[in-house]
Amino acid sequence: MWTATGVWRWRHNPLRRPTDLVEAWVAFAAVVCVLLVAPAVGCAAGLRVDDRLQRAAREQQQERFLVPAVVVRPAEEGPGGAEANPQRQSPRRTLVVAEWTAPDGSGHRGTVPAAEEPPQAGDRFRIWTDTRGRLVGRPLDAASAGAHAAVVGLAAAAGVALLAETGRRLVVRRLVHRRHALLDRAWAEAWRDWGRAGAGS
Repeated sequence: MWTATGVWRWRHNPLRRPTDLVEAWVAFAAVVCVLLVAPAVGCAAGLRVDDRLQRAAREQQQERFLVPAVVVRPAEEGPGGAEANPQRQSPRRTLVVAEWTAPDGSGHRGTVPAAEEPPQAGDRFRIWTDTRGRLVGRPLDAASAGAHAAVVGLAAAAGVALLAETGRRLVVRRLVHRRHALLDRAWAEAWRDWGRAGAGS
């Protein structure tokens, strides 16, 4: 509102310089970008990302399964079991050799993090696998997808607002340099006539 009022006042002000009006309109455009364009871009980006993440979450929930596993023995080595282990999230958890049956009925054995400490042979726990029994990570849930989309939307809105403010500052900087150049030129022209009779000084 203050910027819009400033633009209106500069319209017929006798002290107005051309650069003043340009600066006022640039400030008004920046305010519009921050208040209207940035939220619109952020909302659009957030909705688009949320749609994709929600679709990915539904696909993962359909393709990933919690299956029971049984501890065979503690793992003697690091992540060098029979199958890769994408589920490992914390190096503090003990690795064990476990057996499980995939949703398709095939049996598997591999090195996985223990569900409890200390692990005991025969302990039962559940792991995430795909249809063929390969270890996978926990599927993305709808709440996490929405949170990630909200972060993307906020980042997009902040980026547009920052871009608008940066553009405004660059334009104002150029205008200030132009004002100084015009002032120096005016002083140079006035200095030639300074003190001369009939020069109005």
